[in-house]
Amino acid sequence: MFNNKIKQTNPVAISNIIGQGSHLEGNIHTTGNLRIEGKVTGGIKAKAKVVLSHTAQIEGNIVAQNAEIGGEVKGSIEVIELLVLKSTAMVWGDIITSKLVFEEGACFDGKCKMGKEHKVPPLSAATEASLSSKTVEYMGKHPEKLKSPNPSNPSIKK
Repeated sequence: MFNNKIKQTNPVAISNIIGQGSHLEGNIHTTGNLRIEGKVTGGIKAKAKVVLSHTAQIEGNIVAQNAEIGGEVKGSIEVIELLVLKSTAMVWGDIITSKLVFEEGACFDGKCKMGKEHKVPPLSAATEASLSSKTVEYMGKHPEKLKSPNPSNPSIKK
């Protein structure tokens, strides 16, 4: 007559929303999807997808399975699968992800590491030095904010 089985919810189906005009201070840990339209001061860890609207402002690090960034982030972003930086995104911090989609107009100031780290063989010292000399920071619409790693290149302003 009575069913003692407890229905388990699918963690990806759970959605969390921080609306525009809201300001949350503290860390967020969730197993479900998270959409932020307001401001968060603190770290975010999600086992699913994090979506930041164009009005979102984050001051802290983000760790997620997937992420779509349309607002401002001041902190590092670590995404296990796919990271999408929308045209309205502004990121000040390092990025680590397997796959990256960078829309025209997105602004990024930091270092980026892509691919599965455990599958990448360690670099020799000569190869690592060669790669680091070719590193360029990308600032999208704001090339005046770039700092040239090569002072002899006059096309990039300091």
